[in-house]
Amino acid sequence: MIPIDSKLYIDDLDRTIESTSVLENLKDSALFITGGTGLILSALVDLICRYNSTQKGNIVIYVAGRSESGVRARFGAFSSYDYFRYVPYDATAPNTFDFECDHVIHGAGNAAPADFNAHPVDTILSNVSGLNEILKYAVSGTKKDVLFVSSSEVYGMKSNADPFREGDYGFIDILDPRSAYPSSKRAAETLCCSYSKEYDIRTTIVRPGHIYGPTARRKDNRVSSSFAFSAADGNPIIMKSDGSQLRSYCYVLDCVSAILTVLFKGNSCEAYNISNKDSIISIRRMAELLSLEAGVDLVFSEASEMEKKGFNPMQNSSLNSDRLEQLGWKGLFSAENGFSHTIRIIREAAL
Repeated sequence: MIPIDSKLYIDDLDRTIESTSVLENLKDSALFITGGTGLILSALVDLICRYNSTQKGNIVIYVAGRSESGVRARFGAFSSYDYFRYVPYDATAPNTFDFECDHVIHGAGNAAPADFNAHPVDTILSNVSGLNEILKYAVSGTKKDVLFVSSSEVYGMKSNADPFREGDYGFIDILDPRSAYPSSKRAAETLCCSYSKEYDIRTTIVRPGHIYGPTARRKDNRVSSSFAFSAADGNPIIMKSDGSQLRSYCYVLDCVSAILTVLFKGNSCEAYNISNKDSIISIRRMAELLSLEAGVDLVFSEASEMEKKGFNPMQNSSLNSDRLEQLGWKGLFSAENGFSHTIRIIREAAL
């Protein structure tokens, strides 16, 4: 399934382009993206390719990935254009980058909760060592801006339902291997600021909430993705908890426009939550919206002990978006239309 095969997805890209004025700053430049086939940054690649096609952006995109065939299969016709360049890349291994660019957006690394528990060592190395390689590249030759895609999991646990502000840090059990993900994201953020201070480069950080959309892979085991594919296929949604956990859901194209806003308007060595204030809802409400759109049942079942080990322990991971909105960003897609579009685009693209 390629999302760009869906007319609705193309319409969503065009709507996002129209509202994202900072795209003008990318014209005639080169952008290096790691994690370019993942949920979030594959949508950014789609957006830039669409912008090049409709607005003559002349933006060269270096898209990093482990498999060239996989990258080109994901982006279809977009990958055949001269501005699209594949870069061999593995976040857990040494890499060589023999090209210059103007900006780097780094999002490569484990993002699936089941992987945090099964592969905690790779999770840490991809977040810290992988970022270190990118930052070393950024200070070589012509200095490059770096935006690091972190996570709302850096906040840890809190005892109330107030959305996290960027300076609110709660408890993380550093001896739990599941903490490989939030702990290494914390360390990676510090690494960004350390490079900024020692090597005088501009680094910015975004902390996405729970991002969802049709750019997820079918094997993605995050609940919003697995629920969406199950529902789009006409199967019941099976919940393994009561769904009371509070989350900041954000449609993937809103997340992409937020990343571009922070890249050009954010302060160096500062973090920005990515959250749509109109989409702070419970996991159960998210599942209800998907089941209603797809016309499938919502079923509750007991989770296995292994499944529970991979769960995000945060009862509340809602995020305050004031700092991001002060840069001029505003979400376009509510939870209702975002989850509706996700189901419709998955079904359109599958045809």
